[in-house]
Amino acid sequence: MATSSERDERLTVAPIVGPDDPRHFTDSGIEIAPLYTAADVPDDLEERLGEPGSFPYTRGPHKDMYRKQFWTMRQYAGYASAKESNERYRYLLSRGGTGLSMAFDLPTQLGLDSDNPRCLGEVGRTGVAIDTIDDMRTAFDGIPLDQVSTSMTINAPATVLLCLYQLVGEEQGVPSEKLRGTTQNDVLKEYIARGNYIYPPEPTMRLTTDLFAYCKDNVPKWNTVSISGYHFREKGCSAVQEVAFTLSSGIAYVQAAVDAGLNVDDFAPRLAFFFNGHNNVFQEVAKFRAARRMWATIMRDRFGAQNPKSMMLRFHTQTGGVTLTAQQPVNNIVRVALQGFAAVCGGTQSLHTNGYDEALALPTEEAAKTALRTQQIIGFESGATDTVDPFAGSYFVEALTAEIESRAYDLIAKVDELGGSVNAIEFITAEIDESAWGYQERYRLEQDIVVGVNKFVEEELEVPDLLRVDPASEREQVERLKAFKANRDQALVEQRLEELRGAARGTDNLVPFIREALRDRASMGEVCAAMQDVFGKYQPKF
Repeated sequence: MATSSERDERLTVAPIVGPDDPRHFTDSGIEIAPLYTAADVPDDLEERLGEPGSFPYTRGPHKDMYRKQFWTMRQYAGYASAKESNERYRYLLSRGGTGLSMAFDLPTQLGLDSDNPRCLGEVGRTGVAIDTIDDMRTAFDGIPLDQVSTSMTINAPATVLLCLYQLVGEEQGVPSEKLRGTTQNDVLKEYIARGNYIYPPEPTMRLTTDLFAYCKDNVPKWNTVSISGYHFREKGCSAVQEVAFTLSSGIAYVQAAVDAGLNVDDFAPRLAFFFNGHNNVFQEVAKFRAARRMWATIMRDRFGAQNPKSMMLRFHTQTGGVTLTAQQPVNNIVRVALQGFAAVCGGTQSLHTNGYDEALALPTEEAAKTALRTQQIIGFESGATDTVDPFAGSYFVEALTAEIESRAYDLIAKVDELGGSVNAIEFITAEIDESAWGYQERYRLEQDIVVGVNKFVEEELEVPDLLRVDPASEREQVERLKAFKANRDQALVEQRLEELRGAARGTDNLVPFIREALRDRASMGEVCAAMQDVFGKYQPKF
């Protein structure tokens, strides 16, 4: 591990100083002064701020922000079968949710059908199993797709899932031009933080840019990628690292699209971002403001974007899963409220608040409803929505915003020196690992306090009622899949899969071939396997 002085030099991780040191640090190593004055604020503050809805968007992407319209209130949901997930979606919408956030099980995230032997015991556990068009149809039964915005937390097989969603929309009579939502579609962070990848980086980037081009002409309101720092933070990175590595991924996707011949202003307005929300309200507000300013500058100066919408960093926030504690789980309601408040004060466009029981299991209906009510209380009762950018001008927050920006730019420069995010995977992973180790050391030494874990501990454990997935749901999903595969024109399916392999060997946009295979009843796993036949499977170097 790096020495303390080396960590101080990097300026992205808090030093390990122990509980008796009087200094206070954010997780990014920014030392917090006992008092902030006008002398701590950058001299060019007015230029840094600008006006809301105008470059550099520090104060928000829209002029009136929440005075005109609240953020989309999403709840990340999905488990067991498509039918059970549909019931949860309808429940959340009936309680005032304004958007859906679709959770997929691990087999779906890895592009595997539920009947694959590797999937035993995992089907429907961490999200919903989607193998076929029948599953997608069931998941959205009774939910008009022209009246809801759907976020899909799916990456390696993102194109496949969007095609299924598009086909179901057409069955409902909803033109693709009216579909609204987001596919996460950020596989770079899978190589670095999660491990749910299929193909090597080069064909993965091709699939991503193919989706950019396809949606521009066919699904114009769809956000084609949600460039994710959330998972970097879940793995243990600091706030500065989250900004730097997320924007570095964004740079890589934009460069790949430009290299593929796309005009930056044709696809950049549909790029979206996904950030984590942690407990330090002031650092989180500053983080969101710094990221917006940085992305606007990067898009204008580095990529020559002309369209103002190409420069707007629009983002979804999810409260920090890694901050939830299994001990005294009701305390998590307070943590989630603080994190959601910070996201709103920082100008998020979409928000998911975690259930208080998620350190133990998938959220119960009661926990999910409490999380949604938390958003509604922030929106209607906290005052955070009454004025635009409520922390603007705060000596403390403006100093933090400038410091995060400066340190994040330094870290982006290091990624650039290595050839960009695709070539810097090992460096980024090592940086996050160092930060994660620092978190644990600070907790262990009680330099950082987590209520109920290393201070104010109670001997008697609180275990709330938990959601338990019935093991029978896996068997039933596999049976449905077998029946689906038995009831189709197998020769036509094989023809479509071979056409997809041929396109993968060439340079045609792959999305129409994926869509046709799914329309003619190929399964999600079969489509992903056909491309893997050509592209191969990613093998990490470390």
